[in-house]
Amino acid sequence: MKNAICEQLGIEYPIFAFTHCRDVVVEVSKAGGLGMLGAVGFTVEQLIEELNWIDEHIGDKPYGVDIVIPQKYEGMGEMDAGKLLEQLESMIPAEHRVFAEKLLSDHGVPGIEDDGTIEGGLAGWTEATARPLLEASLGRPNMRMIANALGTPPVDIIEEIHASGRLVGALCGKVKQALAHKKAGVDIIIAQGYEGGGHTGEVGSIVLWPQIIEAVAPTPVLAAGGIGNGKQMAAAMAMGAAGVWTGSLWLAVEEAAAEPAQKESYFTATSEDTVRSRSYTGKPCRMLRNEWTQAWEAEGNPKPLGMPLQGMVTFDAIKRTHRYAGVGETQQVAFNPIGQVVGQIDRVQSCREVMRGLLTEYVEAIDRLNASLPDV
Repeated sequence: MKNAICEQLGIEYPIFAFTHCRDVVVEVSKAGGLGMLGAVGFTVEQLIEELNWIDEHIGDKPYGVDIVIPQKYEGMGEMDAGKLLEQLESMIPAEHRVFAEKLLSDHGVPGIEDDGTIEGGLAGWTEATARPLLEASLGRPNMRMIANALGTPPVDIIEEIHASGRLVGALCGKVKQALAHKKAGVDIIIAQGYEGGGHTGEVGSIVLWPQIIEAVAPTPVLAAGGIGNGKQMAAAMAMGAAGVWTGSLWLAVEEAAAEPAQKESYFTATSEDTVRSRSYTGKPCRMLRNEWTQAWEAEGNPKPLGMPLQGMVTFDAIKRTHRYAGVGETQQVAFNPIGQVVGQIDRVQSCREVMRGLLTEYVEAIDRLNASLPDV
């Protein structure tokens, strides 16, 4: 499989794997795709450590980094992280923190000491906190692409990435967002449909993909949201996608850092067990439905705040439910962002096995379609 994206990035297959696990990044890239490390949740020091490890183990294979600079968020425009944190802390009602803590304690989730990994839980959800992550990523010879998960990246950031010789990608869920990406100079547009895990829009993939592909041509588009096997990949490519952006597929692989209890929650879930909820990040985010997501929607309870305020409320919960995934009823309040393809994930496989399956099923789907055509 060769196209412009493969040639530009030096990859064999236009399969992009979003993950927070460095091992997955390395294994996918070694198998011919492009591993994309999600930087949200890392401090600059932690990200540097992760990238150093990737550089040491990936050989001459390329990889990318995914950052988050939302188009709109509370405190937008403030570039001093300390001042921004102080400003945002004053905007969080005490009842939200109390409510979150009660949900955790009621379900037997142990507490955890504040290790100062992300001051105030801001993570990388703002431009002020994402810029240092970007700077830590640039300058690495095998790091070939920066993607922004929410909104069009600021023009000066796009220019900085281009000046370093890297490509810029950005996710979107609407045609108008895709057009804004193109106008700003984004190189690769990632069209994520309603089915996808994490932050998604309202339009289903099979409707969204061809609209965006046509609207931004000749800018290449990656299809995201609902890519769980090679047949779905073939459908996306048949619509004109230049490749696929996958995320949920890698959450339960052998190399993923998720605890066994967390992986088991994916294996037992069906495609009907996800919900788009603002309860963890402040923006609609598809995740497994559980008592946490339901509680934040229940009458009389606090309603989710906007981004990044809600993430500051829930950052402690994310750390605790990840560390104590198998303790008590933790999975009933855990943050498990995943797409509707969770219903297709039923066992542990290695990254190479997943890649092999995608490619084999893709070829079989294309052969089947070709066989149905009359001889000319």
